[in-house]
Amino acid sequence: MSFAQLGLAESLVRAVTAEGYTTPTPIQAQSIPPAIEGRDLLGCAQTGTGKTAAFALPVLHRLSAQPIPQGRKRPIRALVLSPTRELAVQIADSFHAYGHQTGLRYSVVVGGVSQRPQTQALQRGVDILVATPGRLCDLMDQGWIDLTQVEIFVLDEADRMLDMGFLPDLKRISSKLPENKQTLFFSATMPGPIAALADQILRDPVRIQLAPVKATTELIEQAVCFCDRSQKTTLLAAILTSQPIKSVIVFTKTKHGADRVVRQLDEYGIYAEAIHGNKSQGARQRTLAGFKSGRTPVLVATDLAARGIDVDSVSHVINYDLPIESETYVHRIGRTGRAGATGIALSFCDETERGLLRGIERLLRKPLPVDRVMTSLEKPVRIRRAEPLPVEPQREEFNRRPPRPPQGSNSQQGGDRRRPPAPRGAAGGHGGTGGGPIRRPRRRPAGAM
Repeated sequence: MSFAQLGLAESLVRAVTAEGYTTPTPIQAQSIPPAIEGRDLLGCAQTGTGKTAAFALPVLHRLSAQPIPQGRKRPIRALVLSPTRELAVQIADSFHAYGHQTGLRYSVVVGGVSQRPQTQALQRGVDILVATPGRLCDLMDQGWIDLTQVEIFVLDEADRMLDMGFLPDLKRISSKLPENKQTLFFSATMPGPIAALADQILRDPVRIQLAPVKATTELIEQAVCFCDRSQKTTLLAAILTSQPIKSVIVFTKTKHGADRVVRQLDEYGIYAEAIHGNKSQGARQRTLAGFKSGRTPVLVATDLAARGIDVDSVSHVINYDLPIESETYVHRIGRTGRAGATGIALSFCDETERGLLRGIERLLRKPLPVDRVMTSLEKPVRIRRAEPLPVEPQREEFNRRPPRPPQGSNSQQGGDRRRPPAPRGAAGGHGGTGGGPIRRPRRRPAGAM
């Protein structure tokens, strides 16, 4: 089956073909026809199955088939909610890639950045708005957003929104939408509160469930490495320096843990960057762009920040910390083995994580093979110190202000006010042979000899 056989407009088929896609994925083949007809949709499929195109193409098809509203300000006719900023930006990029010939306007509303450019775009008018719940509610409270003319409502990664505590915001936003609208509801899992929300906002939906969360792709080679907690970074550095790794995502449980791993890898001369919720939106976008381009081969991420990382060339996923929820393991390793490529997923497990490993193996219905080769790799040598360098002798004398000379002394009359020279061989001297770090020589005061 081709995209043309799904009933899409010719301009959309050309755009999808230009992006390199010729055959729809199962979720796309089953979602696009009923969505084009205006039916509500409940799709349950794991990450990496092509859900974005499954709702973006029908939205573009339906809106472009209608006359574009004229006037200074266009009303919001389609609203797409996403749990994270990165995923929202990537969804907007997909709308632009597929719908650049439709004449429709798109905009993104996310937190972590100034709202001024976003409100300016809203003033000009947009047809399709992609947003995160928090910033959307803020702008609604300020009177910038009117949802009364929304025709299509898309909820993507609904289970992640529940994990992030957005359920009250979702209920509030859905209450502001008109009753006579189409709703496309997508989630990788279907916990109780999300199922209840779906029953509340969907009307006789077409239900599509593909690739249940317990199923993992056969293209991903999985293994576990047992090690002490204190040895995880050393093992990670050994793997990164000895294996042919093109690009890797390293998952940690916490934001501070991600930053710590980046600092520790730097001690081994391994360049890595972290992406998590404490980073500004601009920093996260730069980090993500560097990872996609290959400038940053090692990305250390938390689970929520990793939502929206859609990179086909990820060769390895390493679970530095095992996830608390077993289903999250499947989402993590799904970042590799995409678009028909093979991938490798390694998990570090210390003594305190044995219970988490058993939960993952119960979900997979099979034990993870133990990789003893990785554990026995020769440990790399640190190329820089982990602790601050010791203070050199007489360093305090260099940093301390010279004592005020006695009244009437020659120094008060413009004499030589230079600081005492460094001892021979000290790191601060100009020609010394000491082994300390090289420092920039201090500038002499004007008039000094």
